Amino acid sequence: MSNILKGKVALVTGGSRGLGAATAEALAGQGADVAISYVASAEKAEAMVETLRARGVRALAIQSDQADMAAAKPLVDKVVAYFGKLDILVNNAAIAVQGKTVDARDLDTVDLDRQWQINVMGAVATTRAAAPVLSDGGRIIFIGSALGTHVPFTGAADYAGTKAAIIGYAKGVARDLGGRNITVNVIQPGVMPTDMAAEVLGDGVPDALMNLHAIRRIATLEEVSALICHLAGPNGGYITGGVIDVAGGLAI
Repeated sequence: MSNILKGKVALVTGGSRGLGAATAEALAGQGADVAISYVASAEKAEAMVETLRARGVRALAIQSDQADMAAAKPLVDKVVAYFGKLDILVNNAAIAVQGKTVDARDLDTVDLDRQWQINVMGAVATTRAAAPVLSDGGRIIFIGSALGTHVPFTGAADYAGTKAAIIGYAKGVARDLGGRNITVNVIQPGVMPTDMAAEVLGDGVPDALMNLHAIRRIATLEEVSALICHLAGPNGGYITGGVIDVAGGLAI
């Protein structure tokens, strides 16, 4: 435990599993107090809180549905009420609906529209709620996707679109909040060992997709969360408006 983030308060949306959970643990490992949001997995969320508290930091789990834009302000208000402030926002919560091309006759537009609502409008709402109360010198980190700038296969137009939209929004927020020394960046992972990836790809990564990587393996959650911690820490204070791939060369 380095304590480089001791005294800081972080909110990680979707922090009960996958990259969100790894990020919450990594931030706590550097001394930050951590709040996580979750939709339905209360048992997993409370288990994560106990894991974080075992590291000697304060922790809190808050049920909040990112599909509901009205839920964003109560989420942020609860974080500030419990911890007294907010320094770091990690916009991690998202869903992936992929697999069918836009001309498919059975295209599930309901789920695709919900994906836009959660991945874009939900993240926007959380950012809007957090921005006025975020500490000067704070950090906002969006979890995008390598598909936000490079789409090497079919069936991902809407998902890629949501992640591309986040890039433009993050750059605008970086400009808006730069006067307060708040940095805003997008991290673009490739394939990771998460439940969400398994839902899209099934068991394992197809050879055709793996062959597109310069480094022929998928990312570890620790590699991605380490970059999040770097941007959240004191050495990330002059990096803003950035879009950083952690995708093994998928986009080159």
